[in-house]
Amino acid sequence: MEIRSITEICQNHLLASLSSPAMQRLQSALVPCCLSAGKVLAESGKPVHNIYFPLDAVVSLSYVTAAGSSAEISLVGNEGVVGIGQFLGGDSSHTTSVVEIGGNALRISSHAANVEFARRTEFMVVILRYIQVLMTQMAQTAACNRHHRVQQQLCRLLLLSLDRLPSNDLRLTQETIANMLGVRREGVTEAAGKLQNLGVIEYSRGHIRVLNRQRLEHLSCECYQVVKRETDRLLPLNCGYLPQADRSSRRQSGLLQMA
Repeated sequence: MEIRSITEICQNHLLASLSSPAMQRLQSALVPCCLSAGKVLAESGKPVHNIYFPLDAVVSLSYVTAAGSSAEISLVGNEGVVGIGQFLGGDSSHTTSVVEIGGNALRISSHAANVEFARRTEFMVVILRYIQVLMTQMAQTAACNRHHRVQQQLCRLLLLSLDRLPSNDLRLTQETIANMLGVRREGVTEAAGKLQNLGVIEYSRGHIRVLNRQRLEHLSCECYQVVKRETDRLLPLNCGYLPQADRSSRRQSGLLQMA
């Protein structure tokens, strides 16, 4: 595989942390794919046949009630993987996974991923650490949705999304955000309007541009920092598979900063 393709693979932080031998075993099974916004990758209670490593897409893991309402419990982007239930012995998903911000990903069959996981090598260690990160995010999201204002929840959501994207631009409608947070659209409209009046964001027709990230972090609750610290602690970015020269170049450009 050419260097350009290796660089693309390493846009996903989990894959970037693997050594060359581990990556070479997975390499032939990874298939590039484009994930469009709104695409359902997995439905609760249904079998999961593929696992996804996002590169610049953001996927929402949500719980959907019998009445059809939903609430997000975590976000997955270039720091992680969609389909962790397969590594825990489950044949079906316990959440519904929907692409919220479209982009690229690498797809691998559940069987191929489980074969590498069963080797009990570094791939297993990285996946288990990521599962702990995801559990932290789920727990913190539940606490945030229960105890914090809609504006604070919105700030947390925007920051988590930014950490998983290469720019400050987010393609999210107010309706999508309301569904992700499990709140009324009017609440999102009011919260977004306040942030825009403060000069923190610029919002227009499903497009959000963050103008002042430092202020956004200040206005967010502590939940964002809790998730970020746990991610940094458990998933330090080694970039073991990148050639040394390319690794140094990408670090200098900031492309490999951990979420």
